[in-house]
Amino acid sequence: MMAVYMWILFTVIVLQRLIELVIARSNERWMKERGAIEKEADHYKWFIRLHTLFFISILLETWLNNNIDYPLNYTLLAIFILTQLVRIWCIYSLGRFWNTKIIILPGEELVSKGPYKFVKHPNYIIVGIELFVIPLLFGAIYTAIIFPLLHIMILTVRIPAEERALNEVQLQPKTKETRK
Repeated sequence: MMAVYMWILFTVIVLQRLIELVIARSNERWMKERGAIEKEADHYKWFIRLHTLFFISILLETWLNNNIDYPLNYTLLAIFILTQLVRIWCIYSLGRFWNTKIIILPGEELVSKGPYKFVKHPNYIIVGIELFVIPLLFGAIYTAIIFPLLHIMILTVRIPAEERALNEVQLQPKTKETRK
């Protein structure tokens, strides 16, 4: 069983992720209408599995620990809220180019504003922090240890794949047709 605030927080996080998937789908459609190409999609299913199992793991561990009276940690909540603000900043900075998949639009310049001015892959840092902090808000210690490590493992495939795709975009000549 979980405390009421946990159910509210859990529901908000899941709804946020679902909204992000809708945004990603919309952006994917918009980009592909302009000639974008999805690259190196084989590992994407592991991202979906990781994040699905993450939420299941939180529920399961919280239920097994019977965290009905688990107190809200305001420091962790503040860290979580801060990560959400940076997450939104990442999505906003990429605009229509933000996606959960690796999709490139030949001829477009790489985004170098917002957090991307300072860090090459800020969203992956945010996700790593979330995979640690969110379970701790629910008292799910094992989930907080296991899932950031799994995230790092997947990133050893994802970041090189994304870098190859981004380098390909930079090599493409700019044309009026790809800048619609």
